[in-house]
Amino acid sequence: MTIDNNNYPLLGLIDEPPQLRELAQDKLPALSHELRDYLLNSVSKSSGHLASGLGTVELTVALHYVYNTPFDRVIWDVGHQAYPHKILTGRRDLMHSIRQKDGLHPFPYREESQYDTFSVGHSSTSISAALGMAIAAKKEAQNRKVVAVIGDGAVTAGMAFEAMNHAGDIDADMLVILNDNEMSISENVGALNNHLARILSGSFYTNIREGGKKLLSGMPPVKELASKMEEHLKGMVVPGTFFEELGFNYIGPIDGHDVTMLCDTLRNMRNLKGPQLLHVRTQKGKGYQPAEADPIGYHGVPKFDPSELSLPKSKPSEPTFSKVFGDWLCDMAAQDSKLMAITPAMREGSGMVRFSKEYPEQYFDVAIAEQHAVTLAAGFACEGLNPVVAIYSSFLQRAYDQLIHDVALQNLPVLFAIDRAGIVGADGETHQGAYDLSFMRCIPNMVIMAPSDTNECRNMLFTGHQLNQPAAVRYPRGSAGEFDATKPMEKIAIGRANVIRKGKHITILSFGTLLENAKSVAENLDATLVDMRFIKPIDQALLTELASDHTVFVTLEDNAIMGGAGSAVNEFVLNNQLAIQVLNLGIPDEFIKHGTQDEMHAEMGLDSNGLTQAIEQFLN
Repeated sequence: MTIDNNNYPLLGLIDEPPQLRELAQDKLPALSHELRDYLLNSVSKSSGHLASGLGTVELTVALHYVYNTPFDRVIWDVGHQAYPHKILTGRRDLMHSIRQKDGLHPFPYREESQYDTFSVGHSSTSISAALGMAIAAKKEAQNRKVVAVIGDGAVTAGMAFEAMNHAGDIDADMLVILNDNEMSISENVGALNNHLARILSGSFYTNIREGGKKLLSGMPPVKELASKMEEHLKGMVVPGTFFEELGFNYIGPIDGHDVTMLCDTLRNMRNLKGPQLLHVRTQKGKGYQPAEADPIGYHGVPKFDPSELSLPKSKPSEPTFSKVFGDWLCDMAAQDSKLMAITPAMREGSGMVRFSKEYPEQYFDVAIAEQHAVTLAAGFACEGLNPVVAIYSSFLQRAYDQLIHDVALQNLPVLFAIDRAGIVGADGETHQGAYDLSFMRCIPNMVIMAPSDTNECRNMLFTGHQLNQPAAVRYPRGSAGEFDATKPMEKIAIGRANVIRKGKHITILSFGTLLENAKSVAENLDATLVDMRFIKPIDQALLTELASDHTVFVTLEDNAIMGGAGSAVNEFVLNNQLAIQVLNLGIPDEFIKHGTQDEMHAEMGLDSNGLTQAIEQFLN
């Protein structure tokens, strides 16, 4: 899609940052306006992340204007905010394809552009990566600059603080930009702080500061007094003492939508030595009133008409697994005052909005801190409370040690409601929930369940909540089956599968929601079809019975084949020397790119046609 130069006279001139740097600085406000308008129009046609990118337009322009990218490294944290970066770095005319199969990657991606210096999808990684690059730059000695851009939400994670603590200790030359759109320490943004930032980042103040250190180096008591005076005076007007204690020179907060101010400050800071932190105050959804008013609603958007004041309402459909979980949580809390629900900053995504309002004393959003979320639950369980951790499959990966060491090792009754399991769709490799069955199955004391539909999911959550040991219920994005909220919750017998139809020769053992794809296949092949329900413990009695009058087991799962549910069947067959062949179908040993769930299932042969072909080929 070629850009219209009449509507975008400046943006149309910029294919890559070197052309941006040819503009006069006084042209940057107009360019920022065009960039914001182009972002809004392109995302409204393609769907994707919007509010975060609208808030980083001026910051993106200033970074590529002041820094010599891609020689200088800019690392974006998470990447929701990096759409303006993609537009300015050679991908402007491809924005209509973002997050779509074979289109632009949803996040910064090294294979896509030399300007994407670090592939990313999970938060709080930028400072660690930047520090590694800064140390490498120092060894190169080519005056390469390194910048990490991290949001105020991402900086709540322990990994970010670990990286800052290390960076301050080794005195690396790097800049961390804190893109802040809601932190309370930013209340003082205004003319005074903008003026102060110019002073603190300028050569006059820096020379005096560094010269004073050298002058006083031989007089320790006087040096200590001067340092405390500087910290006290700076602390009166700059809310950065905490970062200073970590070894960073703190500048800000400054207005993140004043592109001229940003350029001046970044230009001053570019040559400062040691770890620097620039605190930038921005507004999510900046420049588009509906997104400013509802940045959460406009974080990720479908296709929409920007002239309308609201997003299009989705057509009524069956409740999603997330909605079913959220409603179950409320119903269960009505019966159990000891239920404690925990989420690592995914209240909306995990369906917990209603619960957070109805049971605020039992609701804990721990921010982007997955490790803490799991161990907090362990602490609750030690004291006789009944914790439920609502977490995305790909985010649980970040708390694997806590899952083993703090929960399973102590055999604590923590229930994990694992959302976005299996193929998630447009967010691609970093968000596919492809590994949870594999990495949980090897952990002692775990009970692992995978529902085939939303009704079964509700009963599994109820079952897991009653157990006196760690339990996990993993379910995908979206919905499956017609949900009946009037049915009372039922406890499922642990390790008991459910035979859907009885056939001959072939048994399809389905783990999870791919059961629906397998139904027509089982009918066409006159195969036995089983909803296995439990990955651990597996239904050994049923497998033994089926092996006696069938010749082939076909395992089916929305998880990596290696180490997954199918592997549990393989182990049982081998250990018991059952005379039966086994075909494992699931996610192959590769990272799955972005596309809709249906598109990616079809590409991997996990739709009905693909399953039929795979089974027939195996039989032949």
